[in-house]
Formats: sequence, structure tokens, C-alpha cells
Amino acid sequence: MSASGGSKAIIAALGANVAIAAAKFVAFFFTGSSAMLAEGVHSVADSGNQVLLLVGQKRGARAADERHPFGYGRDRYFYSFVVALVLFSVGGLFSLYEGNHKLHEHEPLESPAWAFGVLTFAIIAESFSFRTAIRESRPGKGTGSWYQFVRRSKSPELPVVLLEDLAALMGLVLALVGVTLAVVTEDPIWDAVGTLAIGVLLLTVAVVLAIEMKGLLIGESASAEAVDAIRAALVDGQSITRVIHLKTLHLGPDELLVAAKVAVAPGLTLPAVARAIDEAEVRVRAVEPLARAMYLEPDLDRGGTP
Repeated sequence: MSASGGSKAIIAALGANVAIAAAKFVAFFFTGSSAMLAEGVHSVADSGNQVLLLVGQKRGARAADERHPFGYGRDRYFYSFVVALVLFSVGGLFSLYEGNHKLHEHEPLESPAWAFGVLTFAIIAESFSFRTAIRESRPGKGTGSWYQFVRRSKSPELPVVLLEDLAALMGLVLALVGVTLAVVTEDPIWDAVGTLAIGVLLLTVAVVLAIEMKGLLIGESASAEAVDAIRAALVDGQSITRVIHLKTLHLGPDELLVAAKVAVAPGLTLPAVARAIDEAEVRVRAVEPLARAMYLEPDLDRGGTP
């Protein structure tokens, strides 16, 4: 999945969230709705998150150096993890605090038409951002489900934007329901209930993101399909007869480390072994272009898997 595709989705989400945040705060000023305030803070947090994702992409693209010989690809995972923390603290916890406050301070809504107009505008803008994220994610999703895409994607930006946009749309619906019930029943407690629901939603999404990004930060292997393809490409049946063991590790979304011990045919000369290793590397990179760092150890086949 290209970084450019992720950048398009991030920029679309950033533009939408900046406009939506301004509109929500205007609506809060006129209505006093806690749901609108929570949604405004949520949009500000999302805007900051998109900036963090862009920073992560830029820093992750730096070339390898002596101190970081495998490059800076994991910077993208780190900044995506920070996004989850911001969404949890600034978005979720603030919404819970504001909702709890309004449960005890029953302040009536004023000028609800502002809230309805802004929420309608926000839903349209977020739908545009969400559609862009879906379109840019489809090549990486393939034939799998969206759940599988979020769980298996090694490129963090698109899953983050997808979940953020989904949470934003659901949060807007919750805010709309809360404001509507508060107006219809003339009971502002529904506005508070909507705010609490938004908080729970944001905390849930933040926890899911944190778990996924933690796995990538610690280090994940290539997909099962990629591992099978690499294992098959290593063996030519003549010079290299078997893969004794194989380990893969994503150094970043666009770079894979491959380390393997392979069994070579008995009696090969040293130049022949070196040639077999070189040819195996070419075959592996043909089936898995992300395998940029590769270390192959030749050995004799003793029938074990040390």
C-alpha cells in the first residue's frame, strides 16, 4: 500500500475536520450543547491526529544511517500509537467528563437549529472524508473483509483514518440523537447522555487502535501468504533443497527483514553456494518486493530444525 494513498486520505480527513471543528464550536456557542462541545473537541483531536500521521510519514521516510541501519520506518507506527493516546485522552475522556458534568448541571439548549444545521454539515463532510479513506484502502483490502484489513494492514495510516472517520460519523449520529431528544422532550439530560455515548465510542476506538499499533511497534511478521511465497521461492530443488527455518519482521510498512537458514546440496563448492544464495535472494524479491533486508545462512540438511 503506497504512502501516497494514505496521504490523500489523511489530507481529506484533515480538511474536513478543521472545517467541522469550527462549525461545531460555533454551534456550541449558540446552543450550549455539551454534545456539540464534545464533538468539537473530538474534531480538534482528529485534526491534530492527522497532522501527527503526516509527521510520522515524513519522519519514517528518512534514509537509514549508522545509528539506525534499518531506517526509520517504525516512526510511522509510533506516531499512529500517539494518535490512539490522543483520541483516548483528549477525545474520549473529555467527552465522559463533559457528559458527567451536564448530568448534574441541567442547562437547557438554546437555538437548537444551529446544532441541527452544523451536525448535518458535519455528517456530509465526514462522509466525504470516509469515502476517500475507503477508496484509498480498497487496493490494500483486496478480497478480505474490512475487519481483516484493519487487523492485518502493515501500513498504519489508512486503518487509523478509517476508524477515526467511522467513529466521527457514529459520534455525529449520537450527538444528533441526543440533541433531538433533548429538544423533543425538553429535557437536557439527553444531551448529556449523547455526550457520554460519544465518550464511550471514542474510548473503544482508541483502545482498538492502541492494540493494533502496539503489535506493529513490537514487531510483526509478514502475512502468512507472504511467508509461504518466500519459503517457496527460497528452494530451487537443486542447490537449495529445504528451508530449515525462516523468520520475517516488518521494519516499517514498506520494508521487510527476511532471515533464513537454508539447506544446500552436499558437495557444492563455495562459489556455487554463494551463487545459490544470490539466486535465492533474487527469487524472493521477485515474489515479495518488500524484502529489502535479507540474510540467508547456508547449512547442510541434517533433518532437524535448529
